[in-house]
Amino acid sequence: MKRNKFVRYFFSHFNFRKMDWKHLTSVEQLDDIINASNDKPQLLFKHSTRCSVSTFAKRILTSEYSDEVGEKLDCYYLDLISYRDVSNAIADKLGVMHESPQIVLVKDGKAIFDASHSSISLDAAVGQL
Repeated sequence: MKRNKFVRYFFSHFNFRKMDWKHLTSVEQLDDIINASNDKPQLLFKHSTRCSVSTFAKRILTSEYSDEVGEKLDCYYLDLISYRDVSNAIADKLGVMHESPQIVLVKDGKAIFDASHSSISLDAAVGQL
């Protein structure tokens, strides 16, 4: 019986929705994302697979995700260890200083919001729309 209480508690306090991540893997794709932001805002999550803070930030984003958020913006995941050139291109093309972990919200071809480390919040990003 104790186990059932724990399971109910655990699932009632954590959001296990699957976030609809699209993987960002090239500079050409980044250009397409920037262009797509003219029609729909785009969220970029720069994730370091070697960093526990980045893993925690990813969990925060996933817990704040909802179908409503998915309708408002497209969410992209960048493994910046594997695709450092794309991370550098984000800084160059959008004028956002590189940090990790980091989210960048792109709308109308421009970065309108960014946050890093413990400031990362999907709710805060969506609040900018």
